[in-house]
Amino acid sequence: MENRIKDQLALFAGRMSTESFRGNQLRLYFSTFAYCLLQGLKRLALHHTELETAQPQTLRLRLLKIAAVVRVTARRIWITLPRSYPLQHVFRQAHLALRC
Repeated sequence: MENRIKDQLALFAGRMSTESFRGNQLRLYFSTFAYCLLQGLKRLALHHTELETAQPQTLRLRLLKIAAVVRVTARRIWITLPRSYPLQHVFRQAHLALRC
């Protein structure tokens, strides 16, 4: 349980910087929602990868916070990753696993 609390705090749940109770509650809801999304990503898309057992802050840093060129056309959205990105195969596998 302590590790789950640490994971939640890493997703900015410990930062209660607004003056109102509702503002802090909304921040906690967003953090909980982000934690649930990352757990679903690990369970559904990162199975049998090197990030399968990664903590949420590691997923955020190595998989989600990457430089990319996003190009939107009338029919498609193109995401171009840099060639030097070391986890392209993991990103591609996660993308293919999440496609409907």
